[in-house]
Amino acid sequence: MPRKSTPSTALIAQVRKYFSLDQQALADYLSISRPYVADIEAGRRTLTGRVLLRLNPLAALLPAEAPARPAPEEAPPGAPALGPLEARLDMCRHQAGKLRRELQRLSAAYAQARHWQVVLPSLLATAEADAPAHQWLLARQHQTHATLHDADTAARYHLLRLRLQALETEAATLAVLLAGAAG
Repeated sequence: MPRKSTPSTALIAQVRKYFSLDQQALADYLSISRPYVADIEAGRRTLTGRVLLRLNPLAALLPAEAPARPAPEEAPPGAPALGPLEARLDMCRHQAGKLRRELQRLSAAYAQARHWQVVLPSLLATAEADAPAHQWLLARQHQTHATLHDADTAARYHLLRLRLQALETEAATLAVLLAGAAG
């Protein structure tokens, strides 16, 4: 089983992380090879004076202490392009409509099954003499029980409801964003 790597605390790694550079980009800036950067970060090699001189201007810009928490999310400056936002809003509304209709079908099936669950005992009691009707009612009772106690359908219902809630939240947020961008 491979060992978990620990983040390097080497100066070169701190510079790389702070400026969001990959090893190759920093190697290009320092005029050294990427494997050399990797070796320095891993502690297998040390910085030479020439490399350290090239690294110092970036290292001088490092904060005195690393922030305890990640920096808060910062939105890009300027107004967003409206086209992609409007297209996404339309898609969210369309998908939400489809999910709402599917949820309504499931809810209607549950409501119908609950209705049958209430009336079946009295119907079965009165239909005991009529064997075909009694058999039909027993089959309906079995179907009603299966509908009301199907775990897969219940899971599907809850997943659809969650997806609908997420799409409605996204659509509302997009509508606010578009109203702010337009005004």
